[in-house]
Amino acid sequence: MEKLVVCPYKRPNALCRLICFPWAGGGTSQLAAWGKLFSSSIEVSSVRLPGRESRLKEPFAKDMTTIVNEITSVLLKELQEKPFAFFGHSFGSYISFAVALHLKEKYGLEPIHLFVSGAHAPNSEAFLPIKNIPLCDAEDEDIITHIQLLGGTPSEFLQYEDVKKHLIHTFREDIRVLQTFSFEKAERNIPFSCDITCFNGSEDKPHDLEAWHDLTSGDTSFYDLPGGHFYLLEPSNAIFLTKHITRCIENAGL
Repeated sequence: MEKLVVCPYKRPNALCRLICFPWAGGGTSQLAAWGKLFSSSIEVSSVRLPGRESRLKEPFAKDMTTIVNEITSVLLKELQEKPFAFFGHSFGSYISFAVALHLKEKYGLEPIHLFVSGAHAPNSEAFLPIKNIPLCDAEDEDIITHIQLLGGTPSEFLQYEDVKKHLIHTFREDIRVLQTFSFEKAERNIPFSCDITCFNGSEDKPHDLEAWHDLTSGDTSFYDLPGGHFYLLEPSNAIFLTKHITRCIENAGL
């Protein structure tokens, strides 16, 4: 469990677990630290994928199915014990959706709320170009330029060649995993009944958030917060997010 899930602020008596899924190339520190911002009723943890942090020596996952199966097998017992919600940012939004879909289809389990951020709906045509990013042809410097444009990575990190090299490799592998993921919504089949909240940075590129509405029979809401793709790293936005997520979970009537 500790290998896959980071939970620095353990709350065994919490009413709900909030599982967070980081972005491409990301680790657990920023989202796991949200635990200190939440009340005692919510326990926050962040998923750690192979190939980074304490799992540095493990090979990267080869596809989305591998990631979903590992997360599900490790977390299943915990998720059966008490209500849970998912938060994912960018790449993490797609992992959270894929895990939630697997839990619903195989075990009849569903998050009480799905919070997604900085991501197209997986059933949207806007998601398709991601699958065609030519990773093999992309130069390292092109990837670094893209990472710098997105923001979220302290520039001093990129001064160190070994750190930069690992970041590039991790980013490549995460996008490769994302390219193995596909979802086609069957007509008249609505996969979820939970509420979905979609967040986006006001200065980020537009994402097709409206299509998330087609994935649940519950309510869908949309929020633009000031900033770019990594708007959520701004302290004021993190406070808004944690307060809003708390309100949504508490209003779920646990």
